[in-house]
Amino acid sequence: MNEIIYNNTSMPVVSGFGLLAASEPFYHIDRTADFNVMIYVLEGAIYVTEGTEDYETEPGGLIFLKNGVHHFGKREIPRGTRWFYAHFYFDEKPAYESVFAPLPKSLEGLSGSGTEERIMDLSDFCCSESSNRDRYINLRFAELLSFLAFDQSESAPPPKLSDRICRYLSENIAAPFSAKAIEGEFFLSYKRLAAVFKAEKGMSMQQYHDRLKMTEARRLLSSTLMTVGEAAMAVGYSDPLYFSRRFRDLTGSSPTEYRRAAAMKM
Repeated sequence: MNEIIYNNTSMPVVSGFGLLAASEPFYHIDRTADFNVMIYVLEGAIYVTEGTEDYETEPGGLIFLKNGVHHFGKREIPRGTRWFYAHFYFDEKPAYESVFAPLPKSLEGLSGSGTEERIMDLSDFCCSESSNRDRYINLRFAELLSFLAFDQSESAPPPKLSDRICRYLSENIAAPFSAKAIEGEFFLSYKRLAAVFKAEKGMSMQQYHDRLKMTEARRLLSSTLMTVGEAAMAVGYSDPLYFSRRFRDLTGSSPTEYRRAAAMKM
């Protein structure tokens, strides 16, 4: 069935996201892509064949197409069809403690659901003027994939406090770690928040925030032309030397060594 396996430690990298509309009938492009594809249909219908399987996705329907698998169109997609798409891949091998789950191949009846709401929020964020847009789109898309892979139903319970803290820290990745700011966000004492987070995540909030920063720094060093100093500033380090020391402490290599090794893998 060409499942895409998602895990909770590899960050998805979104290489394309948008809303498209068919002004004329057309057939889905014939290709074998090196990226995964997500399609969510608002109006009309998308007809696509992946390998030997034919799929028809109607309004409120979502489908994932796997990278490296031939997909094409046998039936004409009607004029007026509107759909969101995302092209994405995963940036690194999962850590040994990863939790794996398959993304659903296709889903139906999502109009008005939490999934649709998340896709709409992602679209709004992509169209915003936020200076953090490009940095955080991957984090928001990771939340969507995690919701689809690990939640068993649209009526899943609200996220745990520790997960809400994780989201807050992700959205403030470049900000200095501040116990006072976290207290103000969640209206609980930092001591209480820290105890819950440590019990549920097995690490402190500071440690988690540092890991987020280094994950984003690795992405910037491997996929952009930013200097080490610019990457350091982007994740909240004003001193490049201190950033380099922290990077080595947490990854085992210097930023320059990491960039060189990543370039050799391309």
